[in-house]
Formats: sequence, C-alpha cells, structure tokens
Amino acid sequence: MDRRNPGGGGRTDRGHVTVAERKPFLLRIDREVLDAVQRWANDDLRSLNGQIEFLLRRALQDSSRLRSPDSGGDKRRREP
Repeated sequence: MDRRNPGGGGRTDRGHVTVAERKPFLLRIDREVLDAVQRWANDDLRSLNGQIEFLLRRALQDSSRLRSPDSGGDKRRREP
C-alpha cells in the first residue's frame, strides 16, 4: 500500500515525513533583495531556494493561507 501523500508534503499515518512534489518556477527579483535573502540563507545554513520556500511558507502560515505542519487542520478564515 502506498502511504505517500499525493497532494504534497506532510506526514503519513505512521508519522514519516513525505517530500512535497517540486515544480520549477522562474522568479524575477531585485538584485538587492536576492543578495539579502542569499546572506540570510547562508546564515541559516540553507540553500537560496530553501530559504525562499521557508520565507514563503512562513508568510502563508502567518496569514492563515496555509495550515501549519503541526496543526493537523486547515486554519484558513472562511466567510459565513
């Protein structure tokens, strides 16, 4: 039986972490911003790509647009 999560990353029923499917994406970004994110990535011992994904995930979780990995539920706000 395949226990991988076809919708992306997360945890299986046995608690194993699955790897989210990655999609290549071209990003045009200001050189100063890119350099600052690269320095931050170096400080955190992450790749530039990993740092960008970390920052995007954190921003999405903070705005309740993506459930946090430890929540187990969708925290998005819904209109009545």
